[in-house]
Amino acid sequence: MGATRALERTRSELSEFLKSRRERITPQEVGLPAGTRRRTPGLRREEVAALAGVGLTWYTWLEQGREIRASSAFLDRLASTLKLDAAERRHLFLLAHQRLPVEPGKTRCDVPPILRNLMDDLPHRPAYLLNLRWDVLAWNNAADRLFEFSANPAQERNLLWLLFTDERVRALFDPWEAQVKQMLGSFKRDAANAFDDAPFQSLIALLKNVSPDFARWWPSQDIDGPCLGVRHLRLPGAGVIDVDHTSLITDADRHLRLVYYAPRGAAFRAWFEDV
Repeated sequence: MGATRALERTRSELSEFLKSRRERITPQEVGLPAGTRRRTPGLRREEVAALAGVGLTWYTWLEQGREIRASSAFLDRLASTLKLDAAERRHLFLLAHQRLPVEPGKTRCDVPPILRNLMDDLPHRPAYLLNLRWDVLAWNNAADRLFEFSANPAQERNLLWLLFTDERVRALFDPWEAQVKQMLGSFKRDAANAFDDAPFQSLIALLKNVSPDFARWWPSQDIDGPCLGVRHLRLPGAGVIDVDHTSLITDADRHLRLVYYAPRGAAFRAWFEDV
């Protein structure tokens, strides 16, 4: 009984959602003439049906909340026709009880100001922001002291690039090989989301050319899921220190991730406070 009520509720919500999205699209936005005899705003049902490649009766039943099932392929076409953004597209699939198809990830480089403020509020806790390609988009002073991001040209400010090509960063992770292999497994997970992203593929090709270690390990099928745990860092003047780290998704649609290092003892805190 509960499942039946849930289906009835979502069909009703799907009906209202489709109607509202249809009414906000002007004919001109989809290349249709405006006309002079429109009684309601937006597109007509027959126009949406034609643009989405289905019959008028079938689409009318869908918008009326009748008990019919829409395929993932059709829902994708409908999302495109109604010009839904990523959040609206996800909502459409949830209301229609369909699994959301994979949308290829893209390399984005915009940083919300609130995330810069958040990192600046952590003066003794290294934090930096990565996109899907692991470009380091922003960082706080503690992260800059640890990794010296600002000392690198913008085009080389990529965490994976630094791990395999920057001698100072290599020396920071001790042991280097075990930790970098685990991080590479995490990167491969992200690479699967960006199978059609040219900047992503160019980074992989470049690293294969300049790093024998990367070229040798990249074919491995070891995938690492959790982006949290313990890092072993060799800090100048302090030796090897264990540091807790975690990765927080700050914008799932843009694949932005905040990486945060937390002290696991007084030595780590003291190293950053001794500025």
